[in-house]
Amino acid sequence: MKSSLKGVLYTLVVFLLAFIVFLQVIPKAPSLLQTTTNKSSQKVKRLTYVALGDSLTQGVGDETKRGGFVALVADQLQQDYQLTSIDYENFGKAGDRSDQILARLKKSDSMQKSLKEANVITLTCGGNDLLKVIKENIFHLKKKTFQKPLKKYQQQVGSLIEEIRKYNTKAPIYLLGIYNPFYLNFPEFTQMQEIVDKWNQGSEQVANKYQRVYFIPINDLLYKGLDNQVGIVDSKADDLAANGESPSISNHLLSEVDRFHPNNIGYRLMAQAVMQEIKQSKRQWQPEEW
Repeated sequence: MKSSLKGVLYTLVVFLLAFIVFLQVIPKAPSLLQTTTNKSSQKVKRLTYVALGDSLTQGVGDETKRGGFVALVADQLQQDYQLTSIDYENFGKAGDRSDQILARLKKSDSMQKSLKEANVITLTCGGNDLLKVIKENIFHLKKKTFQKPLKKYQQQVGSLIEEIRKYNTKAPIYLLGIYNPFYLNFPEFTQMQEIVDKWNQGSEQVANKYQRVYFIPINDLLYKGLDNQVGIVDSKADDLAANGESPSISNHLLSEVDRFHPNNIGYRLMAQAVMQEIKQSKRQWQPEEW
């Protein structure tokens, strides 16, 4: 009996030792609970981008019909910051002056609702305000003609920014300047570039009065054309001159349709300028949960 009992105990001890060695050698299977926890802990990164403005925001001249620089900025934000998703609304309307954008905002529930949820806001205005002055004074344009309209424009831009802030006090606002396409249609008025510069200075002054409002100049990007070829003359200029015809002036960054709005390349340059400012002010728009 004793020898039999000893044999059983010996067998049990050997079995237990073998089982312990087996557990140490064979790797453990990953915990299903742990895997699920890791997946659920991955950060969800979302952004809402709202664009207000005129034809530049709408994307007139963009042959892809996606919305000009706005769609490009949305794409770049998603790519650069590996966003789970980005929601963007384009409230651009061709022909709108600053006061008309303001009027739309005051009446539009959808614009107001979108602004409340926005992390990033862009605003284009000023070109149509300036064009209105030109049309009203087409036969007697002088530099002083633009002085009073500029002050009025500055007041309207300030009112527009303050109206935006009623619905969103935190999101940075990126105010794009205007550019000079007028030399293509009014080549005789050589002071136009100086007037556009003054208009942009006025916009920048307004932007500097407010927190989290950033002015983005685009005139040098578009006015100078590709490789700084300002006012490219038609390649057939000599043939035209021989026939008594005036050569046309063009800009390879502007639409061939209206010679006024940017083309796809022009909008790409605008998007790059906007993204550069957005990246530099990341702390102003990055959600706390990231």
